[in-house]
Amino acid sequence: MNTYPDLVREGESGEDGQVLLDLDGSRATITINDPGRLNALSPAVMVQLVASVDRVAREPEVRTVVLTGTDPAFSAGGDLRMISSGSASIRDHDQPADTSDSWRWIRHQFGGVVRRIVGSEKCFVAAINGPAAGVGLAFALSCDVLLMSERAVLVPAFGRLGLVPEVGTSWFLTRRLGYQASIALYVRGRHIEAQDALRLGLVQEVHPHEELLPAANRWCEDVENLPAHSFPMSKSVLREAADATWQGSLAIEEFAEANCFSTESLSRSADQLRGHGGPDVN
Repeated sequence: MNTYPDLVREGESGEDGQVLLDLDGSRATITINDPGRLNALSPAVMVQLVASVDRVAREPEVRTVVLTGTDPAFSAGGDLRMISSGSASIRDHDQPADTSDSWRWIRHQFGGVVRRIVGSEKCFVAAINGPAAGVGLAFALSCDVLLMSERAVLVPAFGRLGLVPEVGTSWFLTRRLGYQASIALYVRGRHIEAQDALRLGLVQEVHPHEELLPAANRWCEDVENLPAHSFPMSKSVLREAADATWQGSLAIEEFAEANCFSTESLSRSADQLRGHGGPDVN
């Protein structure tokens, strides 16, 4: 593995089109597009993916984002050739790369994607069309809605590779499965088929393969049909509530809800209820 700046330069000089970004009004679709390597997260893929996620996160008109991969995979995760090279370089005192270079790559590239997804006010829908492994699985788990093709599998292979759960995976898994179930998942490292992922609560829906993207777009439509402030504010509240006490969650909700009362959509809804003789309820 080269030094961190070298890796970034390698990514910037890589082949274009490793990540596809389609902007269509209030909706964006980001597709990891290196199918010959199962959408492994090479330097070129990562530089382009960070740029794409960053762009949609800052685009004021975009409200929803579909994250997917070009068939046959969602993402095989970290580039194993790069991982192997990095491991060898760190152990070789004559090489310039050291642990801090790996840390910077993990933090700014892998971590950069999940921080943008979680911190963005947009709704990110993961359309998991095939295997989602390692960091690719972490990217999917960081999204707000997860849908799987019946062909897809989740691949928690961290333990077999000698890695810890990475890029936020430990947080997401323990909150959805609990500690013991997360440990079992880590130790066994078995592929999780789509219906099992649904049963475990790791994804919201499973669809026939050809219906996956239409289903993702229906979720986007549902979000876009909400008042413009509703999802961004609710995402912030619910994300924070995962780490807050009950009292803390209540306080966050109180501040957020008070702000909702000033919005045009709530005022219009209240007027409509009064006009139809509806009850004066919250």
